[in-house]
Amino acid sequence: MTRSLLGYGPLAGALYLASGLTQALTRDGFDLTRHDLSLLANGPLGWIQVTTLVLSGLMTVAAAGGVRRALGGTWGPGLLAGYGLALVAAGVFVADPMDGFPVGTPAGPPAEVSTAGLLHMAAGGLGFGCLVAAALVLARRFAREGRRSWAVGSRATAAVVLLGFLGVASGSTSSLAVLGLWIGVVTGWTWLGAVSVHLYRRTPHPTRVRA
Repeated sequence: MTRSLLGYGPLAGALYLASGLTQALTRDGFDLTRHDLSLLANGPLGWIQVTTLVLSGLMTVAAAGGVRRALGGTWGPGLLAGYGLALVAAGVFVADPMDGFPVGTPAGPPAEVSTAGLLHMAAGGLGFGCLVAAALVLARRFAREGRRSWAVGSRATAAVVLLGFLGVASGSTSSLAVLGLWIGVVTGWTWLGAVSVHLYRRTPHPTRVRA
């Protein structure tokens, strides 16, 4: 069960990034240098991004369960589960159209932010906060175990994700802020996948244990 749950860690990131990039490169009017992936939940094909967010979120919750079984403790896995649930909420509450996407939307921020848009932003802030905190908590755990490289990598991940989120949270829609968010998102998913694989390899195979 532990190994099965941990397997969802890399799968969640692969699904999110592959689906998001495919949509970003094929949806009419979407610009990777100006728009974040949340906007893909709008328009006739928005259901694809909604499904992506919900499924990747549920996979992250499953991976968090595997981390808890592999490492014990509650804070780190709980924060990872919080990140996954925030992704699900971000899929349920769709971001408001803005800055020319979908096609026909006026340039710039939305004239009026909807309740769903506010909840989407809240879910995003909560999710990134949980991911940053989870990386720091697991960094401390790795440090106690003497796994220095994993501790350093986890702290670096927390810093990159936090800076990426703060760039767009400041209200900036510049290409630099969007790039920073992309770097933070990719770093976060890469870290989750790497930690899941690391713990997967540390967990004894049940057949071999019985043998």
